[in-house]
Amino acid sequence: MDYRKTNAPLTTVTRDMIELSADTGNVYETVCIIAKRANQIAAEMKHDLEQKLQEFASLNDNLEEVSENREQIEISRYYEKLPKPTLIAAEEYKDGKVYFRLPDQAKSQN
Repeated sequence: MDYRKTNAPLTTVTRDMIELSADTGNVYETVCIIAKRANQIAAEMKHDLEQKLQEFASLNDNLEEVSENREQIEISRYYEKLPKPTLIAAEEYKDGKVYFRLPDQAKSQN
């Protein structure tokens, strides 16, 4: 996922939860859906960051020889400046990019 291309705001945004929960009809289900998507995004971002930082890991590091690496710091700063996963998930939900299904309704249809 390319996090730079997201339209999510960088700061906290007040949202109308009644309008946002129109699809599910329940504010708590909507919050649960957004929270689960935010957890997925956070795990993906963490995995990407760890992969990029692994390139700088050396096998002979000990506590006395740890030195700062400019590239490593720049990568960390880039990820710090990205929108938070909850803001990305809320924006995706608002845009209709999040697929969800309710297990109770799926069972009753079978």
